[in-house]
Amino acid sequence: MLCVLIIMSNLRKYFEANRKMWDKFAKDHYSSETYKTEAFLEGKTTLNSIELEELGDVKGKTLLHLQCHFGLDTLSWAREGAMVTGVDFSSDAINLARGLAEKTGIDADFVQSNVYDLPKALDSKFDIVFTSYGVHCWLNDLNRWAEIVAHFLNPSGTFYIAEFHPFMWMFDWDATDDFKFKRSYFHSDEPHEFEVDASYGGAQIEPQVDYEWAHGLGKVISAIVNAGLRIEFMHEFPKSPFQQFPFFKQRDDGYWYYENPDVQLPLVYSIRAKKTVDL
Repeated sequence: MLCVLIIMSNLRKYFEANRKMWDKFAKDHYSSETYKTEAFLEGKTTLNSIELEELGDVKGKTLLHLQCHFGLDTLSWAREGAMVTGVDFSSDAINLARGLAEKTGIDADFVQSNVYDLPKALDSKFDIVFTSYGVHCWLNDLNRWAEIVAHFLNPSGTFYIAEFHPFMWMFDWDATDDFKFKRSYFHSDEPHEFEVDASYGGAQIEPQVDYEWAHGLGKVISAIVNAGLRIEFMHEFPKSPFQQFPFFKQRDDGYWYYENPDVQLPLVYSIRAKKTVDL
C-alpha cells in the first residue's frame, strides 16, 4: 500500500510540473510562428495533409480532441464541419482556446482536464477521438490512455492518431550536424527528466524540470488493440510537420525531411482504428 501511495504521489508531482510548464508555453506558442495563429485567424487550417487525408470527411460528426493545447487544430476540424470538444490539462491553453473560438465565431467546447481524469469531467460519447504530434511522451500509462479513448467513442466510432515516431526518441535533440544516440527506445515506469529553459516556440522561461516517458510502437499498438479497437491501418512517414532536428530541411510541401537519399527514417506514424466492443 505504501508503495502505491509513493507511486501516486510521484505521478502527481510529474504531472503538476508538466502542467506548469505548459501553462508557461501556452502564451508563447500562441504568438509563435511555429503554431501559425495569425494564419489561422485569416482563415487557414493548421491541420496537415496527413491527418486531413487519412481521417477523411468529418462533416456533421462529433470529435473529441485530446491534448489539444490552445485549440488551433480543434477549431480547424470545426472548420471542416465537425462538432468539436478540445481537452487539455493547461488552464492557460484552454483559456486561449476559448478566446480563439469566440474571436472566430466557431462553435466549440473546451475542457480543462488531465487525460486520465477526463471520465470524471466529461459525460459524452463521440464519433471521433483525435490526437496528434507530441502527445504520448506526457503519458505514463498507454493502456489506461487507450481505455479512455475507447470509453469516449460511440459504437463503431473512429480513433485517429498522428504522432512522432518513437524511433526518433532515441536521438540527441540538441545535435546540430547528424544523429547521435542518447536514450533507450523502450519504456520505463520512471520518466526521463529534462531541464528546460526555453520553449520550442522560442521564448525563454525560468529553468525547470519536465518529465517524459518513452513508448515503443509495440506498446502503442497493443494498448489500442487491448482496449477493444480494431486497427484499420498504421502508416509510417519519412517526413514531419515540425523541424524535430536542426539539420532537417523543409521541402515545398511544407514537411521537414532528413536529407539523405540513401537513409530515409520513420519520422511520423499514424493509426486509424474502429471501436468494436464496449469495455
